[in-house]
Amino acid sequence: MLKRLSIAVAGGLLLVSAVAGCGGDSDAGSGSGSSGGDDKITLGFSQVGAESGWRTANTKSIQDSAASSGIDLKFSDAQGKQENQIKAIRNFITQRVDVIAFSPVVESGWGTVLKEAKDANIPVILTDRAIDDPDTTLYKSFIGSDFVEEGKKAGEWLVKEYEGKTDTVNIVELQGSPGAAPANDRKSGFADVIKSEPKFKVVASQTGQFTRTDGKAVMETFLKSQPDIDVLYAHNDDMGLGAIEAIEAAGKKPGTDIKIITVDAVKDGMTALADGKINFIVECSPLLGPQLMDLVKKAKAGETIPQRVLTEETTFTPEQAKEALPSRKY
Repeated sequence: MLKRLSIAVAGGLLLVSAVAGCGGDSDAGSGSGSSGGDDKITLGFSQVGAESGWRTANTKSIQDSAASSGIDLKFSDAQGKQENQIKAIRNFITQRVDVIAFSPVVESGWGTVLKEAKDANIPVILTDRAIDDPDTTLYKSFIGSDFVEEGKKAGEWLVKEYEGKTDTVNIVELQGSPGAAPANDRKSGFADVIKSEPKFKVVASQTGQFTRTDGKAVMETFLKSQPDIDVLYAHNDDMGLGAIEAIEAAGKKPGTDIKIITVDAVKDGMTALADGKINFIVECSPLLGPQLMDLVKKAKAGETIPQRVLTEETTFTPEQAKEALPSRKY
């Protein structure tokens, strides 16, 4: 699974909140950069878009953390298009920023532009999503979640929920954007866990593009084409929330007539979980800003940094959501 990250690197995974150096090249910060003799660091960041509440919280975390760290942030919104992201990265290279970071729209097709950044001696950091290029020297670090593990956690809850039952469990799946790492990995992790039990049947699986609107539309299609749906597995909260609207419009009770599992744990999703409309949420924290700024500073200084940094995350039941909501930051 870790074709995006070498198995050798995976053996040295660090689970940290304050990033510590453990590997990398000594020339990480050797680019001339836009700051020249100034100590202020310039970071070029290309965001996927604003397709969900999670992404909005992620953008705010990065913007706020850059400001509080004294880092000059050049921000670009790719609006869900890889060509926009590649153009932004090339603009950052032309502007001679000190560090480039981006959350890849899809996994493939980054080799050429990242080679250009490497040739310009500008270190690159991947955030939230990985790429599948075999040349791991094209980026200094990848900070984000283990999406396969998130899918596995979703599957493990389902297996436990139906433990001891023999009837067929019909599952529909709302996938994320095609080609995106979280969509690929959350699907495979979930499938790996449930495949050992024949009673679990994924009867329909289709992309909802990580958006509430598409989640609702696809769920409406599922409800018409599948007469007996027991479980919905949505790759993010927003699609799950859209699906809830479709389920209720069809006269069914979400969380009871159809059990719902989602990933993210944004406030709207947690509220639905606390209300019993969602049964289980796997957390995927968007608050990567502080860790990213630590990595940016180390990369600019030429320090060694870990090539893989995992974020700490948990899972939530309805009861746990009720406890967590009052202090939830996103």
